[in-house]
Amino acid sequence: MHFINRNNPCWCGSGLKYKKCHYDFDQKIAQYRHQGHIVPSRDMIKTPAQIEAVRESAKVNIAVLDYIAERIKEGVTTEEIDRWVYEQTTRYHAIPAPLHFEGFPKSVCTSINEVVCHGIPSPDVVLKDGDIVNVDCSTNLNGYYSDSSRMFCIGNVSPEKKKLVEVTKECMELGLKEVRPWGFMGDMSQAINDHARAHGYRVVKDIGGHGVGLEFHEDPWVSYVAPKGTEMLMVPGMMFTIEPMINMGTDEVFVDEEDDWTVFTDDGKPSAQWEIQVLVTEDGHEVIAY
Repeated sequence: MHFINRNNPCWCGSGLKYKKCHYDFDQKIAQYRHQGHIVPSRDMIKTPAQIEAVRESAKVNIAVLDYIAERIKEGVTTEEIDRWVYEQTTRYHAIPAPLHFEGFPKSVCTSINEVVCHGIPSPDVVLKDGDIVNVDCSTNLNGYYSDSSRMFCIGNVSPEKKKLVEVTKECMELGLKEVRPWGFMGDMSQAINDHARAHGYRVVKDIGGHGVGLEFHEDPWVSYVAPKGTEMLMVPGMMFTIEPMINMGTDEVFVDEEDDWTVFTDDGKPSAQWEIQVLVTEDGHEVIAY
């Protein structure tokens, strides 16, 4: 972090002098760094203008998921869901962020039952009575990114699967309660992991959340199994996803060898995931996308 004279313009672009803007903020971060904690770099701190632009992107993302929620049902193919996402996103003059991202072939991820994440939509995959499905939607509006996902229960879902979906949502909500300035990302992770394990479930260790806003995937990588008081310091302006993947059985997973994307539970038991995009604020947090 390079030195700035106190009377020079602040690095955040506010136009204020550094001493009137982020000087005290940087000093506080420096204290945590000297104590040995992991602290965010300046490029992880969103400016007010950037935050507002991401909020506009999130409005599209939320609207698209709302559209899916009104139409998803037994008999719908995941290819239809993909088409809905593409048509609705582009109707708002935005771009589906997953499309061609690192070679991903579709506009949305659709992950059913034992698929943990990154399920690829297909005309051959038809939603059946009793399925649980995660629809993971991400939007690029004018170069600003939003990202959230929801679970849907199709028809008559077994009590065991319903409970998994409900507890996974509770895990996300309990994690959110721990998001506050000058806390640690591990505070959120432990709340999630404790609740999942209390119900006999396991949190996937190898796949986590991520920073998001100016890019689809940014630093930091977000664990959902780290202990309280560890991981990166949370400070105002940070933006990341809370998206724990909760498995009914083992936390072990594997990637499909043929498509190199679809992630499955190792034991074939169901997995569930909810995702929100969160901003750390001066006095707590703001849910940007859900």
